[in-house]
This record gives sequence, C-alpha cells and structure tokens, in this order.
Amino acid sequence: MLNIALFGPPGAGKGTQSEFLVKKYNLFYISTGDLLRKEITEDSDIGREVKEIISSGGLVSDEIIVQIIEKSITDNPGYNGFLFDGFPRTYIQAYILEGLMLKLNTQLNSLISISVPEEESVKRLLNRGKTSGRSDDNEVVIRTRLREYYEKTIPVLQFYKEKGIYFEVDGRKNIDEVKSDITRIVKHELSKSLFNIVLFGYPGSGRATQGRALAKEFNLEFISTGELLAKEVEENTIIGKKILGLYERGQLARNEVGQMFPDDIVVPLIERKLMNVGDVKGFIFKGFPRTLVQSYILDGLIRKHTTSYIKVIELEVPVLELIRRLEKRNDTDSSMPYDANISSIIQRLQEHESRTVSVIEKYSQLHGCTKINGVGAIDDVYERIAEEIEFGLQKLK
Repeated sequence: MLNIALFGPPGAGKGTQSEFLVKKYNLFYISTGDLLRKEITEDSDIGREVKEIISSGGLVSDEIIVQIIEKSITDNPGYNGFLFDGFPRTYIQAYILEGLMLKLNTQLNSLISISVPEEESVKRLLNRGKTSGRSDDNEVVIRTRLREYYEKTIPVLQFYKEKGIYFEVDGRKNIDEVKSDITRIVKHELSKSLFNIVLFGYPGSGRATQGRALAKEFNLEFISTGELLAKEVEENTIIGKKILGLYERGQLARNEVGQMFPDDIVVPLIERKLMNVGDVKGFIFKGFPRTLVQSYILDGLIRKHTTSYIKVIELEVPVLELIRRLEKRNDTDSSMPYDANISSIIQRLQEHESRTVSVIEKYSQLHGCTKINGVGAIDDVYERIAEEIEFGLQKLK
C-alpha cells in the first residue's frame, strides 16, 4: 500500500495537491474533520457520541478519531493506499498512527510537508478572503491558526524526520511545480517497493503453471513451498534432515494428502528468499500462506524485509473441472500423491476449502483480491492474469 501524510500550513495548497494525489495513485482520502462529519450525518453510534461532544463544547478524543480512521481503512480495501490530510496533528497522534499501521500490516511511506513562509500564507489567505466570504479569512484569525499549526506540527515533523520518511517541498512555487516535486518524492518511494503476488486457487487451478510463466515474464521470483522443501531434502541440508526425521518418526507421511509442514521449517526458507532479493522485481507466492497464521507470518516477513506492494489473485475454476484436471494429471509425470483417485482428490479440495478460504477472505479485506477466471486454454488464462499484473506494476511507476 502507498500511505502518505500531507502537511502544510493554511494556504499552502494542500487541497489542490490532495485531489491530485488521490486521483493519480487511487488513494482513499482521510481527513478527520470530514470523517467526523460523515459519522454525524450517518447517525452512527460514533456519530451520535461526536455530536454530543461537539454540542457541549468538548474536543473529540484520540480514541474516537483512531476508531473512525481504522474503520475507514478496513472498509475501503479497493484503494492502493491512503492519503492522510493533516493527520497526525500531534506527537501523540503520530504514535497512534504508527500503532494502527502496524496493526493493519502496513506503514506510512512518507510525510510530505508543503513549506510556505508565514507571510506568504497570510497574503494568500487574505486574498482568498476577498472572494471566499469566510469569516475566518481575516489577519487576526489567520495568524492565530498559523501559530497553532506550527506549535503542534514541529514535534510531529521531527518524529518523521527521525524515521527518515519526512520530505519537504517548496510551496512558494506554482501549482504544477509543486505537483512535480511531490510526484518525484512518491515515485522515489515506490521505486523501493517490490511487487509481490500471492496466488491462490484450488489444487488443479493451474497456479504452478501460471506462476512460473508470470515470474519469467515479469522478472519475479516464483516461490513454491513444495519446491523449497524438496530442494532441502535433495541437498541433505539441516532442514532437509529435519524433514526426513519427521517422516521417519511418522509425524508426516510421504504420501499424506494435503500434507502440512510445521511453520518453523517453512518460514526460514521463505525468509531466506526475501533476504536475497537479487535483481528481481518481486515474488510470486504459491502454496503459502495456507492458513490464517501463515498469512500473518507472510505479512510480517514482507514488512520486515521490504517495502512492498501486494497483489492478491485467486484463480477460480469450477469443482467438476478441478476434479477432471486432477484425474487427468494422474496419468502424467507431474502427478501428485493425492491425484491417485477421486476420494483423495475430493479430500484435498475439502482441506483447501477448510484452511485457505478464510485466508483469502482476510487478504480481500486488507488488500483486495482479484478473481480471475481460470477456465480455458493456458494462454488465455495467462493473458487475463498478466493484464492484472501489468495494471499493478503501473502503480509502482
């Protein structure tokens, strides 16, 4: 996800630049004032509480603000990220946002501050006051607002300077120049990102075939947990010996249907791949995550080792077609142990549904999930997926 906080004193032009960023990068706009008004208009539980607080002259607490921000993020998974306008406003809110981002397995990529000298701000707002009709566009109120902005904002800006994600642009330039400066900052941040695809689908949906072809085409590394494990056994590594030990102790059967390996075996292999990125643009994950626990592990691994964009794709194939494909595969060299008969095939499909469907639902909520029709010729299905990947890669440019 691309998450940006946009700062600037009154009169800096945040509104114009926010509108530009939201459209260009498909971001969901978050202004605490707008969100609070929306809750009041919708007469929600939070809205009624906010209305009562405001009516009595009180200030809306950070606890309420963080609730509506979290709700906005989780309710809008179809966006590429979020644009925070004027939030966090205080040092404490900076920590609140940090914790919220961690909870949601994402992070703030950059805080962009549009810098304008005080006298320039006053001049712009007084000029606006000649036509706006706003009672607060007078010099006394303007200078009070500016003083409050700088007093509260300096600690927040320092917080993000220390994190290394603070960027400043000269707001005295014309609109298009400021826009270009902001675009350069965003492009630089996106260039650090890897493009990661989590490829879901039932056994027989063609994930392996499509995953390998897509990896080759888009310079991505194909990660299949089954292949990683087989390589460890073949090379007789420490992990390979551990796998063989599990076989020998009867904790895993070589032909077990839907066999699951312990996370402490699988995770180090995936982490090793992420730590040695090389010159690839990202990864395609097949066979991991299989469980909700593994989905949290993968999000943690990606967050730890890369600033990454995640594209979740599910190949959809009707059950009868899956069974037909798996039965047919049993007569080929690529046959799997669970392709042996209809009973084992159905058991494998049922296990996938019981374990993995909840994982897909979780990713749909956090990142959105693109469903691709997996029926048809291999090349046709490939073109459908490739089109989605091309669209995703454009967002990183």
